[in-house]
Amino acid sequence: MELTDAQWALLEPLNPVPVRRADGKGRPSHAPRPVLNGILWILQTGARWKDLPSHFPPYPTCHRWFQKWQKAGVFTKILQVLAENLLERGGVDVRECFIDGSFASAKKKGPDVGKTKRGKGTKIVAVTDSHGLPVAISTASASPHEVKLVEQTLDASHIPFAPDKLIGAKAYDSDGLDARLAEKYGTEMIAPNRARRKKTQDARKLPGYRRRWTVERLFAWLQNFRRLVTRWDYHAANFLAFVQLGCIIILL
Repeated sequence: MELTDAQWALLEPLNPVPVRRADGKGRPSHAPRPVLNGILWILQTGARWKDLPSHFPPYPTCHRWFQKWQKAGVFTKILQVLAENLLERGGVDVRECFIDGSFASAKKKGPDVGKTKRGKGTKIVAVTDSHGLPVAISTASASPHEVKLVEQTLDASHIPFAPDKLIGAKAYDSDGLDARLAEKYGTEMIAPNRARRKKTQDARKLPGYRRRWTVERLFAWLQNFRRLVTRWDYHAANFLAFVQLGCIIILL
């Protein structure tokens, strides 16, 4: 995977220019476009950094710039700019949004790695607009229930919005969640009632649930990037940065 000229034209202004030493010494920095292409190759293949093909910059260079961009919040900024640009052009519809989570097994210990019946791993929680485009994304330990991760995901939104309706699976059927979302965001949570629970959901509002496949499709798109299927990164921030990169490619 390599960026097209049109894609790079959008991303180039958002990449910080490498700072040269005041004395002019040291090796000149690599151009950011081939470095980013090398990082995207890692994202798509899920390979180790040292397996990066030789036609990209050296793998220590790509890894070092990935760390710098992650710590500087570059990937977060790019996501925000792309999402806001689409919103202004009418390409994002947040009146009705969808939420779901996905499990990524973890091969190493580290922050935000939790145990489940499926083994240890990290949970990716995403909110999509009505077209299935990612408008909010977060990662967390796989141990907590998804009901406890809704607010942190909405708070990590790429655009300043609060959906009128947020549609999820039965796992999101919770009186406490309904109350918190209504009070904090003015958002109505719509989810089918769980079994053996008092009926609380107005069935007339459930037709929108049939379009929940849009958020499931987003995870299918993200899992085309092999680096997101299994978490190899010790640092949670690095894994989140790869998830953000996957969303960037989708928005592009």
